[in-house]
Amino acid sequence: MQQGTAHAADVRSLQPDRAAKANAVYSKVFWRLVPLLFICYVASYLDRVNVGFAKLQMMSDLSLSDTVYGIGAGIFFIGYFVFEVPSNIILSRVGAKGWIARIMVTWGIISAAMMFVTSAEMFYVLRFLLGVAEAGFFPGVILYLTYWFPAERRARIVATFMTGIAFAGVIGGPLSGWIMQEFAGVNGWTGWQWMFLLEGIPSVLLGVFVLFYLDNSVRSAKWLSDEEKALIEADLANDNGKKQTMTLGSVFRNGKVWLLSGIYFCCIMGLYGISFWLPQLIKNAGAKDVMEVGFLTAIPYAVAAVGMVLISRNSDLAGERRWHIAVCAVIGAVGLLLSTLVISSIPLSLAALSLATLGILTTLPLFWTLPTGYLGGVAAAAGIAIINSIGNLAGFVSPYLIGAVRDATGSTDAGMYALVASLCIGAVCVIAFIPKAMQR
Repeated sequence: MQQGTAHAADVRSLQPDRAAKANAVYSKVFWRLVPLLFICYVASYLDRVNVGFAKLQMMSDLSLSDTVYGIGAGIFFIGYFVFEVPSNIILSRVGAKGWIARIMVTWGIISAAMMFVTSAEMFYVLRFLLGVAEAGFFPGVILYLTYWFPAERRARIVATFMTGIAFAGVIGGPLSGWIMQEFAGVNGWTGWQWMFLLEGIPSVLLGVFVLFYLDNSVRSAKWLSDEEKALIEADLANDNGKKQTMTLGSVFRNGKVWLLSGIYFCCIMGLYGISFWLPQLIKNAGAKDVMEVGFLTAIPYAVAAVGMVLISRNSDLAGERRWHIAVCAVIGAVGLLLSTLVISSIPLSLAALSLATLGILTTLPLFWTLPTGYLGGVAAAAGIAIINSIGNLAGFVSPYLIGAVRDATGSTDAGMYALVASLCIGAVCVIAFIPKAMQR
């Protein structure tokens, strides 16, 4: 009896030492991987949504309507949807670094080629090809992070990575506005042509760097000691024992995968309402030129960047996901609703849009703790890709809906009400249908 008590005391005394070692190891992994992945995501998101700034000049230059813009902005996600699952399965089989490098180089080239658009048809084709090229990057990185971090640490890691969305907004707005204003007419090109070219080049360079910098697995990481590798592998093995491993076919038949896809769709409706239309909404509030629009769009994203990290950290510490996701979705909905009521005031519009951006963007890293904590093996690669690709179909529906409504009514309000409803439906579904056992 005394021997058992002494052994238990020894185990307890070892736990703080083990925790300290684990914190040091995961800190090392974080600083090795996450900053680069963060920068890559900034480039990815900037190349995806800089069309929102191009709209301020490009549509009038080419005599294209808001409906055409909405279709072109959204058709990206059709190509994205078709190639997402195959791309993630290929990544899981051939390794992350080579496949992520391929994705980045091809999307950078196609994004730069947007400078040559002269018609609605060419706009549609290049946006579709950009979606094909980028398919697999985001779910691939989410999958890749599960190779390095256990579930209990993953919300804050994914949140840090996903603040790339907010950071892209913080730097992308002023940068895009500056390029469009300062480079207009240089070499006979318009400002939006220069913007596509100059913002596409970094993705190509980053893709080449990824090929030489990333490691495909913990075991192949030369910058980790054997003891550090063993600690991570033990944590991941314990994690994987709690996940559901399924065949590829069974993933497509799994009800929880489709439920998660529907919830993510609701969240993404709000995201791309903000991403593709924020510059236009701020211009409508009274901003005078593209430089002013660019700097003002940085404010909602800066607020969101801080909130994403703090709220996700709190979710990790509390070990709670469902209510965090639902409350953030409702905050986003309230912000969008308020933005339709204060459209003629720049300060009030910025306050409402900041609230909306904070709520919407913070739901995303919190959401991804659900499928990554539930799925293992090939189910993780396919399931994450299915959820992301179906969810991102909202990236087609959302901008098309708002563009069509704006052309028909002269206002974006009715489109925003639809996004408000979508976010609220997502919040209700998380609380009503996601079991507590799935939040890890």
